[in-house]
Amino acid sequence: MTIRTLIVDDEPLARRGLQLRLRDAADITIVRQCANGREAIAAIAEEAPDLMFLDIQMPGLSGLEVVAQVPQESMPMVVFVTAFDRYAINAFEAHALDYLLKPVDDTRLAAALDRVRAQWQQQQAIAQREQLMALLADVKGNGEIAPQGAVETGAAGAADVRRYARMLPIRSGRETIRLDVTTIDWIDAAGDYMCLHADGQTHVLRATMKELEEMLDPQVFQRVHRSTIVNLARVRSLRPHLNGECFLKLQSGQEVKLSRSFRDKVELLLDRSGVAPHAHRA
Repeated sequence: MTIRTLIVDDEPLARRGLQLRLRDAADITIVRQCANGREAIAAIAEEAPDLMFLDIQMPGLSGLEVVAQVPQESMPMVVFVTAFDRYAINAFEAHALDYLLKPVDDTRLAAALDRVRAQWQQQQAIAQREQLMALLADVKGNGEIAPQGAVETGAAGAADVRRYARMLPIRSGRETIRLDVTTIDWIDAAGDYMCLHADGQTHVLRATMKELEEMLDPQVFQRVHRSTIVNLARVRSLRPHLNGECFLKLQSGQEVKLSRSFRDKVELLLDRSGVAPHAHRA
């Protein structure tokens, strides 16, 4: 994923110089360059950039006036660029992430980009978390998530239809894709994130193992290890290993370790008809 970036400066040489300095940053994509504040406001509306390098002193609208006129919900991260150090206080009062003095120093630019990356990752995590919480609310309530058909008996003995997610929202840059859960082969934890392996691709979702277990049908998605969940419908065979452990071989050819503590429950589900009828011991 790349950080979509806007460069705004009334000096063509300044724009060109910043563009050249940014070309070695693989995660920075310059989507447009603007020569004045009016162009910048239009570009923000049209391009929805993640980051803007913004000159403060420009004819017409200044950089500070641009920030004042852009709606808060549309405002990208801002790094002010100025030839005058006295504008630094104004820059931070305008909630800029950082500011650079002209001529731009490579070391200061690198430090500013580090701050940008840290802030961007935090924003992505927050957005992913909000989407997940909204989806969880749908799963637990009467949202758009369709029931998978699992039935549980409530305290009064009445059948209670549980709803499980059929789609998971995956944030990719500024876009969100909907991942069909039936395409998922297995899921493993990577720190604060979950890696969803589906049809040869890996999608990253900020969530906990417990949150995903609540969202996915336990008749199909089972934990097979402390940090791994497998789609049992994608299991092709079970291969015994040492010390009571096994390996599940998936239709994709991937092998996933099945720990002893989860083995009995997983084997029972594999033996039930309709979950993975073709699964067998190798």
